[in-house]
Amino acid sequence: MLKTENLKENQNMYVIEREIPDAGKLTAEELKAISKISCAVLEKMGAEIQWIHSYVTRDKIYCVYLAPNEEMVREHAKQGGFPANSVSEVATIIDPKTAE
Repeated sequence: MLKTENLKENQNMYVIEREIPDAGKLTAEELKAISKISCAVLEKMGAEIQWIHSYVTRDKIYCVYLAPNEEMVREHAKQGGFPANSVSEVATIIDPKTAE
């Protein structure tokens, strides 16, 4: 698991909340098409921004990105035509090992 303390200098982790009605009903082909658009924009923007993964729920998609700043995350959304209803910087990550 990627931890915030392992990030490169000038790199932050962000969680992006994208409100997309019926996101959970998107087909595999629709998700593939969205992913291709995202990857094309990322390639154009350069190595400073990276998509880690996303969680698709009923009406939202939560994406985890690495980027130097929130503005770059929002620019990716703008160029890709994706909503970015909220962008939150991750302060730290906890998991079951945190309890040990």
